[in-house]
This record gives sequence, C-alpha cells and structure tokens, in this order.
Amino acid sequence: MKVRNLLKNVEVLDYQYDDNLSVKGIIRDSRLVSRGDAFVAIRGYSVDGHDFVKNAVENGAILVIAEDEVNLPDAVARVRVKSTRKTWSRIACNRFGNPSDKLDLVGVTGTNGKTTTATLLYEMFTALDNKCGLISTNGNKIGDQTFPATHTTPDPMELNRLLKDMVKEGCRYAFMEVSSHALDQDRIEGLHFAGAIFTNLTHDHLDYHGDFMSYLKAKKKLFDQLSEESFALVNADDKNSSVMIQNCKAQKLTYGLKRDAGFRARIVENTIEGLHLEIDRFSAHFLLAGEYNASNLLAAYGCGRKLGVSSVELLTVLSRLKGPEGRFEKIHSSSDLPFVVIDYAHSPDALKKILQAMVKMKKNGQRLITVFGCGGDRDRTKRPEMGKIAAELSDEVIITSDNPRSENPAMIIEEVSVGIEEEDLTKVRKISSRKEAIQVACRIARRGDIVLIAGKGHEKYQEINGEKVPFDDKEIARKALESLTA
Repeated sequence: MKVRNLLKNVEVLDYQYDDNLSVKGIIRDSRLVSRGDAFVAIRGYSVDGHDFVKNAVENGAILVIAEDEVNLPDAVARVRVKSTRKTWSRIACNRFGNPSDKLDLVGVTGTNGKTTTATLLYEMFTALDNKCGLISTNGNKIGDQTFPATHTTPDPMELNRLLKDMVKEGCRYAFMEVSSHALDQDRIEGLHFAGAIFTNLTHDHLDYHGDFMSYLKAKKKLFDQLSEESFALVNADDKNSSVMIQNCKAQKLTYGLKRDAGFRARIVENTIEGLHLEIDRFSAHFLLAGEYNASNLLAAYGCGRKLGVSSVELLTVLSRLKGPEGRFEKIHSSSDLPFVVIDYAHSPDALKKILQAMVKMKKNGQRLITVFGCGGDRDRTKRPEMGKIAAELSDEVIITSDNPRSENPAMIIEEVSVGIEEEDLTKVRKISSRKEAIQVACRIARRGDIVLIAGKGHEKYQEINGEKVPFDDKEIARKALESLTA
C-alpha cells in the first residue's frame, strides 16, 4: 500500500520518502520485520521501539516511522510524527479501508459490566434478525462464527481486520468492549463510533494506571473522541458519569435505577432465578439476576431504543437472554443440591456487588458460601479489601488461588486474609488448591445454599509460573455436585 495513503489523517511533523513509495507490511516488532516493510517505533510499557530501529533496518525495513530523530541509511525512508501510538492506529484504519465507517459501532467501557452489556447487545440485535459483530473478553464473533480473544480490546491491526471482516460478512452492527489499557494505548484512535456506553468506575487496574485519576482519564478518552452524530449513554447511578461526558460532543443520554435518568427501571423482584423489572411503564421478567444486571439490562435497552428499536421488541428479546458465560452463570442441578454460581468478579467492587445481590436473594435458612482468590503479579492493594468484603457478606469463605502467575499462592492468600476483621476469621478457610476449594465448598453446602465461585468466570485455565494449565471452574463444580449424589 502506498505510504501517502497509509498516512491519511496522521499528524506528520516531517518526512523524507518518495511519493510513490509502497510498503508490504506495517510492523511494530523489529523481530518480525521483513524486506519491504515499514517499522513503527512505539514506546511501550517496558520497551521503547526506538531502541530497535537499527534491528528493523537490518531485517529489511524500507520506512521507519518514529517520534524521535533517528539515524538511518539514505536508502531508508523516514516519517516523524507526534505520536507513534496514534499513528499506528490510524494506519491500521487506513490499511483496512476504515471499516468502522461502514458499521454502527458501539463501544462499552467501565470497570464492571462491559462483557455482559456488550454481549446482551450482540445477542439482542442478532435475535432481531440483524447480522452483528462482537469484540469481547469472552471471544470475538462475526455473525455466528466465534474466534478466540487474546485481549479485551485487540491491537489496532487485529481490531481493524476484525471490523473489516464484519463488513465483508454483511454485519450492520458491532458491539465492542473498550478497555482502559486500550484507551491509554490509543488502540481505538481513528475509529468511528455510533455510540458509547459507560457502566461504572471503581478500583481496578491501578497496577497499570498508577492512580484512580489516571484510570478515569483513560476511560474518558472514549467519550472525548465521539462526534456530534454519536451518542453517549452513561450510568446516572455512578458519580463519575458526569466527568465522562464533560466536553463530549455527542448526544448525552442517561440510564439508572436510583437517580433521575432518561431510561429508568424499577426492581420489582430480585431472586437467584432472575429479575422482575418495570422499564418505561412495561413489566418484564428476565433470566439474569442481581441489581447490577438490572443496570446492564437497562444499558442494553437504552442503546437499543437509541438505535431505533421499539420497547416491546427489546423487552421481548431481552427477557429470553441468559447473558455471557461466566457472568452470574447458574449451574442448575437437583433441587436436593445447593445452587452454584460462577462469576468473573475479580475486583473489590465487582465482588461486593455480586455478594450484596446474593445477600438480598437469600431466603430464610440459606447460607452463602464464597470461593475466591486474587491474581498474582497484579494490583496487591485490592487483596485485603476483597478479603474484608467476602468475609463480611458471606456465611462461609474459602480463600484460594486465582491465577497466581509467578507469585506463591499461599502468600497471596495471606495478603487477602490481612483485611478480614477478627470476628469474621471463624468463617474463613484457606485452601491453595482451587480444585479442592471448590470441592470443599460444594461438600459443606446444604440443600438450597448458594455457592459463589468468583474470579475466573469464563476462563478455562490457571496461569501458574508462566504456564496456562487447563482449569474450568464450571466443570470442577459440576463434578463436585455429581459426587454428592453418587
């Protein structure tokens, strides 16, 4: 592709290349460069691509795009830009023909609820006879085809390739989780969004962002880039919503359960079997349970209304949806056994919300048994907080491994335990083996008790010392329940 076409809408500071120059590939890893490629020198989290320009040229790069002045042979073309991250993303858009311009693309961001809301939108519009795309933590979808996801939000090349494939397959809508990492790294620069949804903002990913304000500013970038033709739908129940839409050019819309909002819902009944809600004077039952899922359903409903679908059509479809795998996923078994719920909750706020929801659902005599852990090599400050939350809201707690990564699981468990009040310690067991922890929880649970297995949700592995070992909470729990009836 001609370089001048690749650099459309890129802020170029200076350049030196022939107007007819074409490149084969656009590469950011110098080790992957081959003859005829362009190399983009990007400053990463721990590595600076500018340090590898020489390697890229030796491997055959005929063009170097950088932020700094770089020493290059005369035969190698050069472009200096203000931001190579933004340039990389805009080049990706141009490389694949700006596919987001040909879709109604809706981005969903926030600490919790992204996967559920994006998946509900995909399933809802698919059920309404639309061909849709989904970019999500649980996997990427183009129509009825599913592709594995390595990141919540892919890198710009993979992202635009997915969007182009959606266009090629005739998709009209695309729904996309937008992570704070992706926003901070400008992975969505140059994309055109029909709308964006903000769910909530709580303590998470501070190991990456450093502090809460930096985390908030990263999320806000999605709304800062919306056009006047777009819409911004934000959760009025979250105090950070007003910050998200400050100086936002898009049409501003709100949804909420507690505060005044454009789209309102009232919880009539909330049990482990599901929700009964009143939305826009309509009454409907839903398979999803919990107050936070009422908020997710309302966000999907508000987006659907904004995209032109009637209330009756939306509520009819939403009432049938189960939501994504590993998000308040109920394992149904014999009435003689406990209820088991698998959930991805891995932040203090997510754990608190699901436990509070379950406490409200409990009937007389039911106990709530929680199995959870904290990931290794991640934000350590949330560990004692999560321990405190679990012990306060549960009748029994088993602290176990999540993805320990390079850390000692026993040490992580001890850091979680530090936050537990002395009077709650009698509720707590510590079992490093996650498999054994799940088995014990199912064994000590009585008929009708609720067992929450939190932290991993849809994941089918444990990450231990650099290896991903096959592990499925759902499979382990099902076998544990079956053993009780054997």
